[in-house]
Amino acid sequence: MLSDIHLNLVGGSGQVNILRGVNLSVDAGETVAIVGPSGSGKTTTLMIMAGLERPSSGTVQVAGQNLNDMDEDALARFRRAHLGIVFQSFHLVPTMTALENAALPLEFSHARDARDRAMAALGAVGLEARALHYPAELSGGEQQRVALARAFASAPKVILADEPTGNLDTETGRRVVEHLFRLREEHDTTLVLITHDRELAAECGRQVRMEDGRLYEAATPGTAVASGTPDTPAASVMPGTPGDSGRA
Repeated sequence: MLSDIHLNLVGGSGQVNILRGVNLSVDAGETVAIVGPSGSGKTTTLMIMAGLERPSSGTVQVAGQNLNDMDEDALARFRRAHLGIVFQSFHLVPTMTALENAALPLEFSHARDARDRAMAALGAVGLEARALHYPAELSGGEQQRVALARAFASAPKVILADEPTGNLDTETGRRVVEHLFRLREEHDTTLVLITHDRELAAECGRQVRMEDGRLYEAATPGTAVASGTPDTPAASVMPGTPGDSGRA
């Protein structure tokens, strides 16, 4: 749940309002694209969903748990158990093989079958043969597929993806998107992604638009409703828990 999220930072010229009362609700298994111009607050919103950024005010609830109440160690454990994150710049560990990178979240969870599950995840994105290669030995598309395998290896409830095709050429990006949505469907995972790619956004079941730190529902072409207005009640941002009708 993102409810009335504000983020204010103080710089040399005074206070800067990054997010201005963001509310967003996403049903379990739903796919949502957050679109909007650079600098509008999209990535910051995603980082708050992941517990990687603390809001100045407002409530963040994921899978029935309040992230506001968690310290950094608890947030790390929560991400490990519930979230998969795909970054635009891949964020692979350069000194680890593709297999070791894909196994990281499982190793952190002390999974006894971490390598087997990581190899299966690499197989799901067609990279079994590249499992022992290091990131520098992989193409950009292959690195992003390793990042997908790492995100899905632990079967998370939620995948957060920040411009997953932003550093890829059109054809490679298309193949990565195919893998992303196929894996999401197979695992019935909730997907929230940021993208400038209109075709990728159109693959999602719903689009919301961010402008100047505010989120707008783009359910009807040519219209937009500001989040937090009477037309768009504050609700949740992640899959629900039993008994809450699929909302968190």
